[in-house]
Amino acid sequence: MPEEVRGEKVLLRPYREEDAPALWEAIEESRRDLEPWLPWVRSYDRPDVALEFVIRHKARWLLREDLTMGIFDPSTGRLLGGTGLHRIDWTTRKFEIGYWLRSSAQGKGYVTDAVRALTRTAFDLFDAARVEIRMDARNERSRRVPERLGFTHEATLRRNMRDGDGHLRDTHVYALIREEYERLPWRGSSAGTLPATS
Repeated sequence: MPEEVRGEKVLLRPYREEDAPALWEAIEESRRDLEPWLPWVRSYDRPDVALEFVIRHKARWLLREDLTMGIFDPSTGRLLGGTGLHRIDWTTRKFEIGYWLRSSAQGKGYVTDAVRALTRTAFDLFDAARVEIRMDARNERSRRVPERLGFTHEATLRRNMRDGDGHLRDTHVYALIREEYERLPWRGSSAGTLPATS
């Protein structure tokens, strides 16, 4: 299991307890941008919640239930956002990639780089059969990430989840299966392909 995954622009690693203040700061900075799409943001109503999140997800990482990671700038160590491999089914080798980015880091290609690095990790290291990305159907910025990376839009699930305001929303489902992944032009790129272990 890699302790770090490197992309061309980002470093992905599990959160540590000392990351909790930076996690709180990133969510506070980005609340207006994140709340419409991510209902969990509203539960971050005090700094202690970030520490509780880190501790809970460290345990889930050790149990291989959920591989939540922070997105960091490799040169400065600044926390840029969060990502990970979620809703894991080790039997069918199915993974879902989620992501969010702090407001001041948007528009620089960090999320695309993080998703590309995690997709490589899922297929090349964990022998994935399928990788999914899901998002609110209204979230155009989020939708462009899987489209840019060659994922297939498989479905729009109608009224299947609540948004940040509690209203029912539609969800786009994008997926990549192994045969498609092996044909992608960026799959063979050497930059950022191998997770670093420590």
